[in-house]
Amino acid sequence: QVQLVESGGGLVQAGGSLRLSCAASGRTFSTYHMGWFRQPPGKEREFVATITRTGSTTYYADSVKGRFTISRDSAKNTVYLQMNSLKPEDTADYFCAAGTRDTVSLNMPSAYGYWGQGTQVTVST
Repeated sequence: QVQLVESGGGLVQAGGSLRLSCAASGRTFSTYHMGWFRQPPGKEREFVATITRTGSTTYYADSVKGRFTISRDSAKNTVYLQMNSLKPEDTADYFCAAGTRDTVSLNMPSAYGYWGQGTQVTVST
């Protein structure tokens, strides 16, 4: 079992930046690949980014590629999402997740067994 807590959300102007953090506790952090998902108001949850167990590979949704960067710090048991050049359409609740299945594509929510409570990001014009 692993517990995840997101932080770093808030209100930012379009074109600005935010860094989200996801602190993990419980089982060994390096056991899991990690992902970020987001849920805009009134819409379904969607994939944002993922990073493999060792941090050697990352994958991004087309909508954020080139603007967002996912990283992990094993010493701090923390995953980050650096968000640059933010757009109003990035407004959403952002969730981090710990992966528990290796037979499911990492852009699918079903690949992740543990989820944080979310942190809100609002991007104004």
